[in-house]
Amino acid sequence: QVQLVESGGGPVQAGGSLRLSCAASGRSISALAMAWFRHSPGKEREFVARIAWGTRYADSVVGRFTISRDNAENTVYLQMNNLKPEDTALYYCTAANFLVDSTVPRDWTYWGQGTQVTVSP
Repeated sequence: QVQLVESGGGPVQAGGSLRLSCAASGRSISALAMAWFRHSPGKEREFVARIAWGTRYADSVVGRFTISRDNAENTVYLQMNNLKPEDTALYYCTAANFLVDSTVPRDWTYWGQGTQVTVSP
């Protein structure tokens, strides 16, 4: 069993930056694929970024967001720069088998509770 705890969300003005953290326990993240999804009201939960042997990003965040991990700290990060109001959402950290390379939420096994990001114009 893997437990995931997100932190780092909050209010920010457009153009600003935030760094989300996801602390994992129960298993080493070096053996897992890790990803961030987000969910805003009235929309489906959507893929943001993934890291395993490489990284993958949603088109909407390319060049602005960076996913990284610190295996020693068993933590995954999402650096978000040049934030836009449309980035406002509840951001979830998720984990799955190392070979998972999916943008579909149902393919991911473990989920955190989420951290809210609110970007004002």
